[in-house]
Amino acid sequence: MLKGSFFMILVTMFYAGNILVGRALNELPPFTIAYTRLLLAFLLLLPFAPAAWRHRGLFWTYRWPFFWMTAAGVTFFNTFIYGSLQYTTAANVAVLETLIPAVTVIAAFLLLHEPLKARQWTGASISFFGALFVITEGRIDTLLTMEWNPGDILMSGAVICWTAYSLLVRKYMHLFPSLAALFLMNFLSILMLLPFIAVEWSLGGVPVPFTLNEISGLLYLGIFPSVVALFLFNKAVAALGAGRSSIFLNLLPVFTIAGSVLLLQEPVSSPQIIGAGVLIAGVMMSTLHSGKG
Repeated sequence: MLKGSFFMILVTMFYAGNILVGRALNELPPFTIAYTRLLLAFLLLLPFAPAAWRHRGLFWTYRWPFFWMTAAGVTFFNTFIYGSLQYTTAANVAVLETLIPAVTVIAAFLLLHEPLKARQWTGASISFFGALFVITEGRIDTLLTMEWNPGDILMSGAVICWTAYSLLVRKYMHLFPSLAALFLMNFLSILMLLPFIAVEWSLGGVPVPFTLNEISGLLYLGIFPSVVALFLFNKAVAALGAGRSSIFLNLLPVFTIAGSVLLLQEPVSSPQIIGAGVLIAGVMMSTLHSGKG
């Protein structure tokens, strides 16, 4: 159990690093960051290409669910994150990303008709309040009149993408060999992003040569959040179970806020800290299993 907990702390740190590095690379356009990350992960996962080929009939049979899982969870989730980091802080992105489990609980109720207990409704409502507290910088009364940060709007796209991915994973992911599926998802994502990359580069030019810091950051994104974190997460789930493992992801804002202050010298406001605390409490209430309704 201690090894599983240690693995989940590393996973959360790697995901926090995804946000911090994405913020540090914000001079690169977002599709370039996402595409390079996917290309590096694809190369690392090439040894699993034969397994994907052996199961090609299975992937073809469930091609549309697999396509939408890929588009939502691999192609565009991180693209939205890197886009949002062009406009908003790493702390804001981390707090809003933590909202995903509560949104998924509500979506599962509405779309999959999964039962939802009063405790989960309450937790989800508290989570949304915490997120709004962060977005409005503690002035929720200005919600209807405020000028929205484009980064927060883009981050809502990431939340929607991962929620859709989570719902599809529940129903279909168990059908596929995991590493072969991840290889194929990265391959398809590279193809899907090609038109976006072409437009981005035709409008803004090809961003080369990369600096040493940019190359280091892109290597980090391609290796640790994309491949190593997934491997450790699977090991942690085997040791702790899915529910207990997911609780550790609530540490994401903690690690990201600390990193944004120490490494990026970004200011962190009291509404961000208070909102993060409220949101985490709501997420834990809505996702922790209990025998009571």
